Amino acid sequence: MQPRSRHRITVDIPVIVTTVLDSLEGTIVDLSEGGAQIAGCGLPVRSQCQIDYDGHVVFATVQWSEEDRMGIRFPYELADGPLFDRLEIARSARLAPTAFQPRTLGARPAGGFGRRFG
Repeated sequence: MQPRSRHRITVDIPVIVTTVLDSLEGTIVDLSEGGAQIAGCGLPVRSQCQIDYDGHVVFATVQWSEEDRMGIRFPYELADGPLFDRLEIARSARLAPTAFQPRTLGARPAGGFGRRFG
């Protein structure tokens, strides 16, 4: 097995996975330009499928599968469309600095932990 060339980003994207015989509901739980992990459904390894999201279709091949989740690879890396947009939003949110709110001097901390003020 080759190492991934792209880092997967944690997401929560409901999708429909469609094969020649069936349509299944699933949730993309991690995503990169090259592939994804889908929870809530599983297909046999090497199955061809399409991922339907927000009126757009992305084709994929199942790389590994368990009873209720699977890893898929896209034959062409995501470069545009709604899934790519969601990936960019999730990546930006992950890299954005968190807001730092300094404590004011003399303020008592909430709760019973930390240094006690007399």
